[in-house]
Amino acid sequence: MQQVFSGTKAAQIVGITYRQLDYWARTDLIRPSVTDASGSGTRRAYKYRDLLELRVVKNLLDAGIRLEAVREVFTYLRDHVDSEIAAAHIVISGQSVVLCQGDQLIDVMRNGQGVLNVLPLAGVKQAVDASIVGLERQEIARVPRVVTRSIAL
Repeated sequence: MQQVFSGTKAAQIVGITYRQLDYWARTDLIRPSVTDASGSGTRRAYKYRDLLELRVVKNLLDAGIRLEAVREVFTYLRDHVDSEIAAAHIVISGQSVVLCQGDQLIDVMRNGQGVLNVLPLAGVKQAVDASIVGLERQEIARVPRVVTRSIAL
């Protein structure tokens, strides 16, 4: 059975105010997965994954990303990241948010426009090493072989 956290506990764990948590839930940024509020006196209940997402939101805000931009980032992540959002690799530079997905860097703020391709250097090394071995084999194959015969008298 998974652990369930009240709204108050969730806010404490993530390091935000209950007012922030309430606002984010009411405006559909992060809604609780277990139980959502359905009127006065009802309580929200969050699961662990919700806490991870809430913490990502807090980290983005702490890094200076505007709340409207955070909403765009989460919309993109939910639509395009198959694994847990908290497992994604995000690079923040100024007001830009870039998602590292495999060997691509994707600008989340520009509707997923690819920015750069990442060149894994291990693959470059393997390709050069393979070329060196191939050339050495070709050179060995080109060297004329001297055949000596013994003549018995």
